[in-house]
Amino acid sequence: MTIWRAAIGKLTWQNMPSAYRPGSGGDLPQGSEDIHFPVVRRVNSSHKMMTGDDVETGSLGPFQERPRTFPNMRSKSYNPLIFRVLKRINVRVLFILLLLGFGVVFYIGASTSPIIVFVFTVCILSFLFSIYLTKWVLAKDEGPPEMIQISDAIRDGAEGFFRTQYSTISKMALLLALLIFCIYFFRSTTPQQEASGLGRSTSAYITVAAFLLGALCSGIAGYVGMWVSVRANVRVSSAARRSAREALQIAVRAGGFSAIVVVGMAVIGIAILYATFYVWLDVDSPGSMKVTDLPLLLVGYGFGASFVALFAQLGGGIYTKAADVGADLVGKVEQGIPEDDPRNPAVIADLVGDNVGDCAARGADLFESIAAEIISAMILGGTMAQRCKIEDPSGFILFPLVVHSFDLVISSVGILSIRSTRDSSAKSPIEDPMAILQKGYSVTIFLAVLTFFASTYWMLYTEQAPAAWVHFALCGLVGIITAYVFVWITKYYTDYKHGPVRSLALASSTGHGTNIIAGVSLGLEATALPVLVISVSIVSAFWLGQTSGLVDEAGNATGGLFGTAVATMGMLSTAAYVLTMDMFGPIADNAGGIVEMSQQPESVREITDVLDAVGNTTKATTKGFAIGSAALASFLLFSAYMDEVATFAREPFTQVDIAIPEVFVGGLLGSMLIFLFSAWACSAVGRTAQEVVKEVRRQFIERPGIMEYKEKPDYGRCVAIVASASLREMIKPGALAIISPMAVGILFRFLGHYTGQSLLGAKVVASMLMFATVCGILMALFLNTAGGAWDNAKKYIETGALGGKGSDCHKAAVTGDTVGDPFKDTAGPSLHVLIKMLATITLVMAPVFL
Repeated sequence: MTIWRAAIGKLTWQNMPSAYRPGSGGDLPQGSEDIHFPVVRRVNSSHKMMTGDDVETGSLGPFQERPRTFPNMRSKSYNPLIFRVLKRINVRVLFILLLLGFGVVFYIGASTSPIIVFVFTVCILSFLFSIYLTKWVLAKDEGPPEMIQISDAIRDGAEGFFRTQYSTISKMALLLALLIFCIYFFRSTTPQQEASGLGRSTSAYITVAAFLLGALCSGIAGYVGMWVSVRANVRVSSAARRSAREALQIAVRAGGFSAIVVVGMAVIGIAILYATFYVWLDVDSPGSMKVTDLPLLLVGYGFGASFVALFAQLGGGIYTKAADVGADLVGKVEQGIPEDDPRNPAVIADLVGDNVGDCAARGADLFESIAAEIISAMILGGTMAQRCKIEDPSGFILFPLVVHSFDLVISSVGILSIRSTRDSSAKSPIEDPMAILQKGYSVTIFLAVLTFFASTYWMLYTEQAPAAWVHFALCGLVGIITAYVFVWITKYYTDYKHGPVRSLALASSTGHGTNIIAGVSLGLEATALPVLVISVSIVSAFWLGQTSGLVDEAGNATGGLFGTAVATMGMLSTAAYVLTMDMFGPIADNAGGIVEMSQQPESVREITDVLDAVGNTTKATTKGFAIGSAALASFLLFSAYMDEVATFAREPFTQVDIAIPEVFVGGLLGSMLIFLFSAWACSAVGRTAQEVVKEVRRQFIERPGIMEYKEKPDYGRCVAIVASASLREMIKPGALAIISPMAVGILFRFLGHYTGQSLLGAKVVASMLMFATVCGILMALFLNTAGGAWDNAKKYIETGALGGKGSDCHKAAVTGDTVGDPFKDTAGPSLHVLIKMLATITLVMAPVFL
């Protein structure tokens, strides 16, 4: 089978079609002697599976190099203000300022605890390692000029949208910070705050400062994810011309840089905040705050991180999937052109979307996941240590920071274990990229078990219960096993090497409808195993903690909730490596788009297609990992919320009775919130995609030369459409998530006041939070798995199975992939953030509900 492909070459009057020669009445401007136009050349292509030699060596075959250009789409380069300021500072002055900053940080840490100094040291060393990874990636070549120009256009589009999106988010964050300040300034104080002399104004300033710092760090985490992806994509494309293994290594190390920075920032941010409050408030001195109460001051940090992550995920998800759906519906289905074909006007918007949706948004998502888990575990550790009268409670409070410090170390080892050891010019048997990534994950898991046992003995050993550290170490092992099983389950349901995705691809052979039915049923079925795993892990960890031997003054066992917290830490103890695998996906996807647009040989595109398919699986596994950790973290935050309500109300608050009508209604409202939020997120993608479809159709009609490579599409128009629409559409579902729990809590607070039920507002919000968490977990599992399976079913057919590209089966699979796009990349990932943000917002706003 042969297809026609375009090379961008130098077109002169001698090789130009007669209709466009001078004097023929053509449309070209007179006097143009040498004009760069696409020249169509014929290449052979067959829809068959790649051989091992092709994948590993990227055998390019005969390919005639010709002087090629690509229309320059780059606008003025943009650098953030902070980078522009730093560049103007003398290097020596900057070095001295950094030393002074490190000195202040370590002084504060040393004044707090040696453990904080250890955390600071590991984080700074990890940042130095991330700089090494950056230099290694950026040292790789960017390929020919046409690749560089496409990459520059993607970079400009991503940075422009990021700048506009985060400008909008920052304004909303400032307004919310003002609201939080007013609430805390006029609220009642807790007995602990009264005893320590912490007034309302001080509490308000502390909470607002923590909120703004969390929002800022979450934004930086998102920027880091986007910054590396828009620079690594072209280097992966260039490496794919030589070797699949080299391309894989570059993508992994680029993702590793982002992951190390995101996790390191989450850890060091909380550590600095904790140490600063410890020194400033003179904690544990007579007449001041106790160290066990200090973690409650950090909840604003988690709320700020969740707030930014939610809008980043919504805006980025709407952007990337609206562009993707619009490009696929017109390009693949109607015009029959390949994915990422340069003739598609929406292709640049689609590639930009991979960076702002999958990289920037996922960086902010994982950042807030880790921050929420650390803070909730610190609160529960402090509460348990206080009840058990442990002499030195700092070990139980700072344990989460130590676990994630070791996470940085072991994930760095896992990243370095993926090496390019082969000679790219030598023939070698095939290596599955997923198997290579899995080996690195196995190394990280093994090291995580060793460091977790060491951490529990170091931090959690106490004379009151000498065997307690063993129980908590086993809780961590439960969490690590849960993470591994979650990754395996998601891989089983979304990788086309396994039965479910192949069955879905087979359903495409009988039409579009059967493809949709099979995909929906697969997504629904895929919720069962993860729920069973979460259930077993929660009960097991709670039981191990409860039997640890730690008891309160009345002799009641108190370690159950902290055991669950330790299991959550175990699950997230390999978060940096899991985030590395997640970042690998969009980088590989972008690399494939650059290869297609720059008209590289078919064998190079086949390498990037294999990496892209593996990237789809790693993205899906990360989402499964994220929802599992969100479920456990939400359980912890729910417990912390009940403790905080009891503290403010000065009466016990240990259970929520859904037999009370108002409390049951709160549960219904929480369930409704999940469905309404998901509906608004998906419909936002649909509305924006309609605008893209209309624009792409208009260009194909008004510029018929696009299909013959005689006219350049207006890529910028589609970029502008999705950018403005996504910023507009992200407001409504985001506002729904923030306003709903506050409105419900305040409404039922006043209703309880008039009916004589003092805690009604808090109980209704607790019910709303509980039901929303349960529904959100199931909905997110369904959306993520169904979307990922639809995508890889299409990838499987594109390898040559069931008729290959262009067949009726492929068109049905493209329809399924289009339906699944807003599922897996907009609504599903946003629900991860929503679940945790509901928990953190109720923690911050708890005084309003009483």
